[in-house]
Order: sequence, then structure tokens, then C-alpha cells
Amino acid sequence: MKDKIIVIVGPTAVGKTQLGIDLAKAFDGEVINGDSMQVYKGLDIGTAKVTEEEKDGIPHHLIDIKSPEDSYAVSDFKLDAGEKIHEITKRGKLPIVVGGTGLYIESLLYNVSHGGKAEPNPDFREEMDRFVRENGREALHQKLQDKDLKAAEAIHQNNVRRVIRALEVIHETGKKFSDYQDEKKKEPVYDAYVIGLNTDRDVLYDRINMRVDLMLENGLLQEVTWLYKNYPGNIQSKKGIGYKEFRPFLEGRQPLVEAVEQVKQHSRNYAKRQLTWFRNRFEVNQWADLVKEPESLQEVKANIQKFTEGD
Repeated sequence: MKDKIIVIVGPTAVGKTQLGIDLAKAFDGEVINGDSMQVYKGLDIGTAKVTEEEKDGIPHHLIDIKSPEDSYAVSDFKLDAGEKIHEITKRGKLPIVVGGTGLYIESLLYNVSHGGKAEPNPDFREEMDRFVRENGREALHQKLQDKDLKAAEAIHQNNVRRVIRALEVIHETGKKFSDYQDEKKKEPVYDAYVIGLNTDRDVLYDRINMRVDLMLENGLLQEVTWLYKNYPGNIQSKKGIGYKEFRPFLEGRQPLVEAVEQVKQHSRNYAKRQLTWFRNRFEVNQWADLVKEPESLQEVKANIQKFTEGD
């Protein structure tokens, strides 16, 4: 019998964190973080990490479990989250996974590896980044065609990050990236009820812009400065939105206002990608707009009540 879990997905700034806490209170649950950046200690403001006050006594897991210089792969999350789900269920509580990292959520819900057996190799990625700068995207994509034609046909040359990841998997494992993709059977691992949050695009974008402004007021720039000062090198935690955009400013190559605008733009672009992922990659049982229709929370709770009772 598969463990029952609740999963809350959606773009940034739609209220996932608060919904997770509300549902945990209503259904005796505990929250498991499903955001790739909130695993890092010290990265609080730029990740919109839940505060102790906001938790309101609800246990939260997989937050602040890594130092900023550590890498954390999809395979790590799948293992850690799976263990937490088992522990929480064993205690008679309801696991509630909350997060916007689509790759994490899909890998947890289904038998999907995403080439996750290959650990990130910063040196290899830096070498490929340099290759792209010197030779262009087409040449990088040709590299993939030469090693794994099937993967090259599935990944557009403009998706440089994905092309590099495919090459990285081949480099680290000696196995074609497409072979991992063929392992996808989309077999559900859990008995999951997935809630998708969204709101009108204009409303969402306004909320994102305001959130970035509030982050700055709360000390985002100081947090970014601390990260770059104490953790040199091309580490994974610096690549998150809200952190990577400030490098040119910190190096004196760009005004602060331009860096901030890039954070907002990248956040809006990311929200769009998140929605596309959640709509296309797996089944969402219920979509809700708690921003414009907060009263729909009651319908969400009613549906979860039926789910937990097995109806």
C-alpha cells in the first residue's frame, strides 16, 4: 500500500508556503521542503525561506541541511524526501511536500532518474561553459550529437544548461544520457494528491516584483555579499535566482538598479517555466487561486479530507 502524501506546487509568490502550513494544521501534517535553494543554510531572504514565526509550530524538513559550498542533486533530494515521508507516515502524520522545483517533485513522485546518478562536476561544467563562449551553442550541441544522438534530438541547442547536463552525465557515468531518459516509466511512487497554485499573470508578476523589493528592504544585498565573501568559486548555491544576478554589481561592472531588475525579470521567467513544467510533466489533481479567491481554500480542504479518508 502506497503512502499518502499531499504535494503543493506552483510558481513563486503564489502562497505555497502558507498553504502548506494551513493544511498541516488542518490534517495533522508535517512539511517537507521541495525547493532546491532552501536546503542551504544562510540563504534565507533570497529564497523566501519560511521563518520560525511563520512555521507556527509546524515541523519543516529538508531546510537548512546543507552549507552553501555543498552540492545537492536531484538524487539526493529523492532519497532524503523519501526517508522523511516514511518517517512522518510512521508517526501517523501526513507528509506535505511544498516546493516549486519541478525536477525535484517529478523525481519524487515518479520513477524518474533525470540522469540523477551522476553527481554535479563543477570543473566539467566550467570547461563546457568556456567551450560555449569560445565556440558557440551549435558546437556544444554537436558534441552531444557525436556522443548521444537521441539525447541531442530531444534537447534544443539553445537549452545550453540541459545540453551540458547531458554531456556531464555521459562524462561521469560512461552511460548515454538518453538511456536514463528511457528509464522513465512514470509509475507513481506514492498515493499523492497534488495541488497546483496559480493566479492571473499580471497579478503574479506584480507580486514577484513586490517580493523582490521587500527582499531588498529585508537585507538581500547583505545576504548576497556574505555569500560571495565567504564562499568563493563557482558553487551551486550562487547560481540561484536572487544571487547570481548580483555578481556584476559586486564586481563593479553594473549598477545595483540593473541587477535588481534582472532578479525580477529572471524570477518572472522562472515562474513561467514552473507553470509549464507543472502543467505538462505530471497530473495536478486540483488547481486553485488563493490570491484572488482565498475562499477556495475550503474546497481544497474538502478535497483533501476525501483523499485522506480514501474516498
